[in-house]
Amino acid sequence: MSEQGARRGQEDDWWRQLYGEDDAEGGAGAGGGGAAGDPAGSRAAPAAGAPTGAGPADVGPAEASDTLDERVASVLRTVGPPGWGDRPPPQPTPADAPDRAAPAGDAPPDETPPRAAPTPPDETPTPGPVPPGEPSARRVPSPPPPPSEPIPLKATGPGARPRDVARTAPPPPPPPPPVQAVTYIGDRPPTYEAEPAALPAADPAALDELVPDTALEGAQYGSLTLRAASQRGDSARYRGDVRRDALLTARFGAGRHALILVAVATGRPAVEGAHRAARDACGWIGGAVGRSYTQLAEDIRADRRGDLKAGLQRLTDRSYGKLRARALERGGPPEQYTAALRCLLLSADPDCRTRVFFGVGAGGLFRLRDGAWTDLEPVATDHGTPAPLPETTRATDAPARPGPGLPHGPGTAEYPARPEPFLFHAAFARPGDALLLCSAGLAEPLRQEPAFAAHLADRWSTPEPPGLVPFLATAQLRAKGHAKDRTAVAVWEA
Repeated sequence: MSEQGARRGQEDDWWRQLYGEDDAEGGAGAGGGGAAGDPAGSRAAPAAGAPTGAGPADVGPAEASDTLDERVASVLRTVGPPGWGDRPPPQPTPADAPDRAAPAGDAPPDETPPRAAPTPPDETPTPGPVPPGEPSARRVPSPPPPPSEPIPLKATGPGARPRDVARTAPPPPPPPPPVQAVTYIGDRPPTYEAEPAALPAADPAALDELVPDTALEGAQYGSLTLRAASQRGDSARYRGDVRRDALLTARFGAGRHALILVAVATGRPAVEGAHRAARDACGWIGGAVGRSYTQLAEDIRADRRGDLKAGLQRLTDRSYGKLRARALERGGPPEQYTAALRCLLLSADPDCRTRVFFGVGAGGLFRLRDGAWTDLEPVATDHGTPAPLPETTRATDAPARPGPGLPHGPGTAEYPARPEPFLFHAAFARPGDALLLCSAGLAEPLRQEPAFAAHLADRWSTPEPPGLVPFLATAQLRAKGHAKDRTAVAVWEA
């Protein structure tokens, strides 16, 4: 016998001793039999030289059953749970078939086909065919398929269509360029800067005479909306001069009987104390109207224009008489301590739409209707004349009390009651109208610069009145050659 055959016989003896197979019939030896439930002769290989059945008695053990796989399967069938090691052994490859395969006539006809060794429990089982008669519970489950990419959700329905074939909307048009705020009218900007530069000089003993650069006011009563703004001109801002325009807005009374007064005054240019004269003119006319507001409000509601003109003229003359008296107290010429004065009276009664204007001196009165300006400046019919010299009594040497319309006090005989004609105008306002009262600093460019007037009309012809800040921004529109102080008072009718 060759060395290989001898080694194989020794291995067979070792396996028979392991499973206790001492006789050819598969009886139990001293070491115990096969695994429980396994029939005799179907688990272990037959002994060397012993007959296995109907085959020839001299046939030795088949080499096909003495493989490493069969040995592992045999161990697993013995010590493992039921069903382990029942798979057929893998078929030999062509390379090792001549060495490992047994002759066709050597295998016993009733021998159970060998089964493949199972996969160890710590490894993923490989799916394979299930032997006939094996219960379904012993089937090795197939491994789960590898995870696939998530399926994108798509809209379904009659109105759904793929995103890639959807109609693409045209790109939005580019935003319009930002609108540059119009700060001046003309081919080139004015000489002076738009913002304030120098502050007016202050007197530590008279700080109450300081005037702010800009004043802003607003109100709403019944069907009217009021906006008012007063500011220094470009030249005064550059030189540090005080604002010579004065603005007064006052309400007398309450409810439907209330009366609103707006007064605008401008002192003489290049005159010391011109801003004080403008402030005094507004204050004195405001006091006179406040003391007579009940009768004035009744005359306005009743549209008694003749009585209104006569009464307001007397109040205006008395105010200018006080200005002359103040000039004499200060030791200056009365013609210097004076101011142009323009006023509006507005009834708070929503059923009254009569607006009354009166005043003296330069300025403007305009109406904005349907986007167009109308100059309402009244024609002067009354010119100021010196008052007659009053008679005096020898006993008191006091001047007699002058007649209506003439103020009482020093300088009454020497100087006229007012420097210029008295102006009066009463107008009925329609819904949508805007009435503009202004000083000469705004009236001049409005009359002389068509582009200036068109810009103001465009900004103020809105369905709703502008706020205080937009109103001021429009009122301070600059034009070359017009650098005076300017004051604007606008009334919108709802």
